[in-house]
Amino acid sequence: MRLLEVRDLHVAYGKVEAVHGVSLAVEAGRIVTVIGPNGAGKTTLLAAIMGLLPSRGEILYAGTSVNRMPVEQRVGRGLCLVPEGRELFAAMSVADNLVLGSFQRRGARDGSIVRTRDEVFQRFPRLAERHGQLAGTLSGGERQMLALGRALMAQPKLLLLDEPSLGLAPLVVREIFSIIASLRASGVAILLVEQNARAALQVADYGYVLEMGEVATEGDCGSLLRDERVTATYLGQAARRDA
Repeated sequence: MRLLEVRDLHVAYGKVEAVHGVSLAVEAGRIVTVIGPNGAGKTTLLAAIMGLLPSRGEILYAGTSVNRMPVEQRVGRGLCLVPEGRELFAAMSVADNLVLGSFQRRGARDGSIVRTRDEVFQRFPRLAERHGQLAGTLSGGERQMLALGRALMAQPKLLLLDEPSLGLAPLVVREIFSIIASLRASGVAILLVEQNARAALQVADYGYVLEMGEVATEGDCGSLLRDERVTATYLGQAARRDA
């Protein structure tokens, strides 16, 4: 089942169009990645899908158009963005940042928010250890875990992840991508925008290469990893020889 379908999407900043006629789809329980160079329109694409930027075209979520739907309503339906900058509340504790992630569920009296928080702590033991610590004092990897955990508090069906590996050490990047793979196993679909093309293609099921605001090529990630042009451009010559 297609959870997300984007058809002929155009996004502009004033008179400058940054995304030109992009179409893509994400099936339930799958990871789809969008890779490409800086300035290709990847972050703009996610922002438009989330409703943060105006756009032309059609955005279908769970079979229903969300073009006129405000951001809050999209979140309430299970669509959630983890932005590139993580945008945590640095002066608030880890626990309080997580509570803010459940804002759409405020008023629930069935204990579900506490249960979700406990599930997040089970998935991210370091967050449980640092639940009272200020978010601004966490390491880069811990901040990314908190950003993911906060998004999970909304009980999303589809996560939009923007550059989750940005600024992280290689060992931490591997840990973050292992977590992303585990989210798929739990049934959460993911649309992953990522500069680290190798890591993205290794964890995802299907990929789109975005160049100059347009889809240059697409395919299952195994075929993209074997594609000579993709390999040479985004994975380097060494990766091409290995392939």
